[in-house]
Amino acid sequence: MAQPVTTATPPRRRRGLKAGFFLILILIVAILLFAAYVWSALHYNYSDGERAGYVQKFSRKGWICKTWEGELAMANLPGTMPQIFTFSVRDPTVADRINKSMGGRVRLHYDQHKGLPTSCFGETEYFVTDVQSVSP
Repeated sequence: MAQPVTTATPPRRRRGLKAGFFLILILIVAILLFAAYVWSALHYNYSDGERAGYVQKFSRKGWICKTWEGELAMANLPGTMPQIFTFSVRDPTVADRINKSMGGRVRLHYDQHKGLPTSCFGETEYFVTDVQSVSP
């Protein structure tokens, strides 16, 4: 007697499909968790404050992610070495206002965001949100 031919798929193949599905599911969950982490790091600041001085360097940098990066020279006493405060700017209108106020004394309001994963958001953790000219 001949044995009947079975058309059922082998169990190994089913396990392979289940493993592939779970691998894709784990990858999607990891991407969503990473996106949630980046969103929270950008929207919740660690600290904020103000610094005053003279913007001595301000440029748009980056190969792929172009960001505005600058240096503020804070001179505490005449004749002393200035302390340098490095900062990033994400808002183009704030960057334009900083460019217009170069050469004069300014006060920068900043937010500090710790733990950003790449330099695409800025090379520093200090992001300037407002600039005001200060009269001498």
